Amino acid sequence: MQASGSGFVLGRRRDFDVGMRLRGPRVRYAGHMRIVVTGATGNVGTSVLAALGRDPRVEAIVGLARRTPHARFPKTSWVAADITHADLGEHFRGADAVIHLAWLIQPSRDPATMHAVNVEGTARVLHAAAAAGVGALVHASSVGVYSPGPKDRRVDESWATNGIDSSTYSRHKVEAERRLDRFEHINEGVRVVRLRPGLIFKREAAAEIRRYFAGPLLPGSLVRPGLIPVVPDLERLCFQAVHSDDVGEAYALAATSSKASGAYNVAAEPVIDGRVIAGLLRARRVRVPRSGVRRLAQVTWKLRLQPTDASWLDLALDSPLMDTTRAREQLGWTPRHSGADALGELLAGLRDGAGLQTPPLDRDAGGPLRLRELLTGIGGRST
Repeated sequence: MQASGSGFVLGRRRDFDVGMRLRGPRVRYAGHMRIVVTGATGNVGTSVLAALGRDPRVEAIVGLARRTPHARFPKTSWVAADITHADLGEHFRGADAVIHLAWLIQPSRDPATMHAVNVEGTARVLHAAAAAGVGALVHASSVGVYSPGPKDRRVDESWATNGIDSSTYSRHKVEAERRLDRFEHINEGVRVVRLRPGLIFKREAAAEIRRYFAGPLLPGSLVRPGLIPVVPDLERLCFQAVHSDDVGEAYALAATSSKASGAYNVAAEPVIDGRVIAGLLRARRVRVPRSGVRRLAQVTWKLRLQPTDASWLDLALDSPLMDTTRAREQLGWTPRHSGADALGELLAGLRDGAGLQTPPLDRDAGGPLRLRELLTGIGGRST
């Protein structure tokens, strides 16, 4: 699979801008909405499906995923479709909104594969949405799209979006937003929303998050208050978290409200720092230098002891804290869970091996004794 900057059209490569308008959008908000969700089986996708299923304005939901799950959600029909080559227009036709969540975190050792999904796949989604005449496109951006920023104050959606240079994840988020910029400029009749959440946690995502960020060698039983005596306390180690169910509500609001447009920061209080983490684990904070932790992360990644390279530390330490006023006042979004509660749920899920009956969230996705994870090279191939 070749990563490149050119666009796609319904499985056939073409040399055009991803924002090329092929058909005017159709706007219809009469209580009978049909919404398509890409990447619908993951941490955020399952929460989005639940939120949309509760909305009386939504009549039908189409969940797109590479592998269809056993889990069932109200109003949802599953479609097996890989955004890198499937005929997306076939599934987008007749949709009032497309929520684009499909994204790869792993394999961290294969950036070309991640680019093909994250950037080129996004290009295909945008082109198919324009061709199908959807009325709204809601895109999953991230705090990772922002340039380095302050930890002593909050930034709004106007903060520079040049990302964190060392982070593949951040660079891909920036590239995807640039594609979205061109799409929005050319397709003026399409309502475009981009959500920029902080770290997203819920109990049922614990197995997936462990596979993606900690790997198969972490015993879940260790993540228990009192068993970890110390936690590292780094300068600038503070970030924002938000519960996946609250993020699901934000996406549902963005898709169903005809007035929602532009970018929205999505995060909950309080800010998570070393003090909060130590409190949740009943551990003592120990001040450590960034350089030492970064070196340890990179060495263990290169030795294939865990799947996360050092750039994720850069992302955590350099990304700014976000002001969520716009989401609260204009989107009408208020989180029901605190950031600490969301992190606490994740830690409890790690201890219990929690999951959900979808391929990404399945507690047994790593195989017996996590053998399938080991066979991927721990970040060498996607599971």
